Amino acid sequence: RALGLHVRPQGADYVLDGVLIEDHDPVDGRQAGDQLGALGLGHQRPARPLEAARRGVGVDCHDEQIPQAPGAESQVLRMRLFEAAQKGETENVVRFLAEGAPVEGRDRFGNTALLVAARAGRTKAVGVLLEAGSEIDHQNLRGTTALLHAATASKNRTVKALVAAGAAVNLENRKGVTPLIAAAFDGDARIFAVLIEAGADPKAVDRTGKSAMFYTAGRGFAGIVETLHGLGVDVNQVLGNDLTALMWAGGYSSDVPASDGLATVVLLLELGAEVGARDNRGRTALMIAAERDHAEVVDALVKAGAMPGIQDKKGKTALDLARAAGSLNAITALGAAGGATGSATGSATGGATGSATGSATGSATQ
Repeated sequence: RALGLHVRPQGADYVLDGVLIEDHDPVDGRQAGDQLGALGLGHQRPARPLEAARRGVGVDCHDEQIPQAPGAESQVLRMRLFEAAQKGETENVVRFLAEGAPVEGRDRFGNTALLVAARAGRTKAVGVLLEAGSEIDHQNLRGTTALLHAATASKNRTVKALVAAGAAVNLENRKGVTPLIAAAFDGDARIFAVLIEAGADPKAVDRTGKSAMFYTAGRGFAGIVETLHGLGVDVNQVLGNDLTALMWAGGYSSDVPASDGLATVVLLLELGAEVGARDNRGRTALMIAAERDHAEVVDALVKAGAMPGIQDKKGKTALDLARAAGSLNAITALGAAGGATGSATGSATGGATGSATGSATGSATQ
């Protein structure tokens, strides 16, 4: 490795860049050394040199000093800095920086030590790296910043520190995900509040046509839905695939407690969400909830004026979709509400669910 070549053990032998180097005498290593010499790499013993290479130091072989590859020491220091940053070993972060570790060194994903520390919530290490000159808004290959990493990982203290240090709160990644959208998806009210206070845009929309309102509605976070409404976000806004927040809430994610999903739907209705709005397939929030077997939501939507008998663009009603999906609770709720009106063949599937239940994230962030 110190030579910039790939050397790996294979039993008692070693393989160098695909060439098998036999080592019948692991103590002396003369045969291996001879083969290395034939390759123009000098005479060396394979065991101790490999260990020395791992330590990033020069290799003394048969009284010959083999130099390190250019930049090898810097690479070793960079890796040590990243490890210290990830573990929050602040003293070691300071030490490796003093020894020459590049503060802007990057891994293969384009992360700097600052991004690694932020993702792990190592706030003190973040502070040291910023003081050392690390670029606060550096974006990795996916466009993720230290702030987005911290927000996605729900590292509240680190988010506060980065915001206080001047991190750009509206800088998005390549998918258009902002730190606020990430906080809304996770339902982290503390981070959400910090970002809003710092000027985060509550109306930002990602590349898939979803906003913070859509994500948080689909995840059953009624409190953040109410906050967004108070900030001027329209609950009837129509975005990707003509979906609305009520449709997202009606098809809430499978990991959301039913009570939270219902509470979010009820709140949106109270805030004036249009119960009869349709997406680009002609489906309503009722149809989406029925297919997802969210019986309590079905009941609430019907009571709010949703019409069970209307059909989507393929001629399917909410009951058709529920039957095709095997949504037994929803079938019962629709039956009690007179949902058998209209087409109820149950013989064809209703296509893809319209819930967009929060399966897409920004995190991504990585």
